[in-house]
Amino acid sequence: MNKIRIGIIGVGQIGKMHIEKYKNIASAELVAVCDLNEAEAKRVAEHYDIPHAYSDFRELLKRDDLDAVDVCLHNNFHAPVTIAALQAGLHVYCEKPIAGTYSDGKAMVDAAKLCGKQLHVQLYTLYGKDTKAAKTLIDGGMLGKLYHARSSGFRRRNRPFVDGYGTPYFTRKETAAGGALLDMGVYHIAQLLYLLGNPQVERISGKVYQETDMLQERREQSGFDVEELATGLIRFSGGLTLDIVEAWAVHLGGFEGSSIAGSKGGVRLPNEQTGPGAQSFSFHNTVCDMDMDSTLDLDMMDLRRNRLYENEDAYSSSQHHWIAALQGRVPLLPTAEIALNTMLISEGIYMSEELGREVSADEVIVRARTSAVQL
Repeated sequence: MNKIRIGIIGVGQIGKMHIEKYKNIASAELVAVCDLNEAEAKRVAEHYDIPHAYSDFRELLKRDDLDAVDVCLHNNFHAPVTIAALQAGLHVYCEKPIAGTYSDGKAMVDAAKLCGKQLHVQLYTLYGKDTKAAKTLIDGGMLGKLYHARSSGFRRRNRPFVDGYGTPYFTRKETAAGGALLDMGVYHIAQLLYLLGNPQVERISGKVYQETDMLQERREQSGFDVEELATGLIRFSGGLTLDIVEAWAVHLGGFEGSSIAGSKGGVRLPNEQTGPGAQSFSFHNTVCDMDMDSTLDLDMMDLRRNRLYENEDAYSSSQHHWIAALQGRVPLLPTAEIALNTMLISEGIYMSEELGREVSADEVIVRARTSAVQL
């Protein structure tokens, strides 16, 4: 297989995680890294045996030996760097969320189409065994007509920086644009949108909160002005609905995992808790007029698929899928479109909070403004 030559833009916590993934993919060749912190860029390049290091992404984009770049920056930097890379003739993998606002995400999707390049957004939940099992059951008609879904994400007290990890940039609108909804909610919402067929959003209602105590010194240092808890109700065309609760911090012992209900059956996806209260994948239906709750051996499902299905490795992770798609082995999943729909929902929740009422998708699109950092 032809190797895909990649440049990494941003070598912080997320950038290093992406590099680790690529190092396990034989068809991926890391050519260069870039970070404003030139010393760290050089250190990372040396540590991972990557030939070139830059402090200016524009210089990296001038290289003629790259196929794609991976943008691992804070949310409000996604649009300008991604669009510049697309215009430089490169395919782009971008960390989630697609951008800080719907307007910026739409500009990225439009630029990819105009430039004839592929845009891929990091949505790791699409490649989980639970997602594959749910998609198989849905495609096999086992759920019947899908009519309601629930997106949930739980952390007891695990906010960036104020609870002891990450940097203050995750907690400020000027760089992150949002909090729990854009950091973790995007994964759970996008997973459900993928399973539901990425339906058209019609109306959005939501509320966001920041109520849990935090250390005063950390509060002052963080400039914490984003939400730690978000809730929402989404109405799609055709009558389908989705309710959302996403927590960075909440005084509860846990949430049930996300779920999808259909006319013939339903699925519950695992939550991310460990220990007591953790849930596994389950399928629920009626057999011979008896209510049945079923579990599946997802590990054996995955083993069998990898033994028998061609190109199953292309769905092992977001990075595996990206490389396989650029090689032409599989079509790229519509991650950019799903991520853009996720941003429409998230921005709709913020707008509903601001206006104190339900909003339409059209309102969100019309009112959407850029939050991108001007480079």
